[in-house]
Amino acid sequence: GNAARDNKKNRIIPRHVLLAVRNDEELGKLLAGVTIAHGGVLPNINPVLLPKKNEKVATKEPKSPSKATKKSPKKA
Repeated sequence: GNAARDNKKNRIIPRHVLLAVRNDEELGKLLAGVTIAHGGVLPNINPVLLPKKNEKVATKEPKSPSKATKKSPKKA
């Protein structure tokens, strides 16, 4: 019910059941080997693939300011 409410849906679908089961410790242990049809998977991004905090500051500044000021020559 909470997963459906969080997504502003009126009906509980298998995806909501899966999210509730996998996020709950006791239900997760009880239904550890169970596959829920049309449930999908839990969203998970490996931390190695996420951008580092140091790179966010570097991406705001242009990498090479000389390229930003140069314009391509007009063809006659």
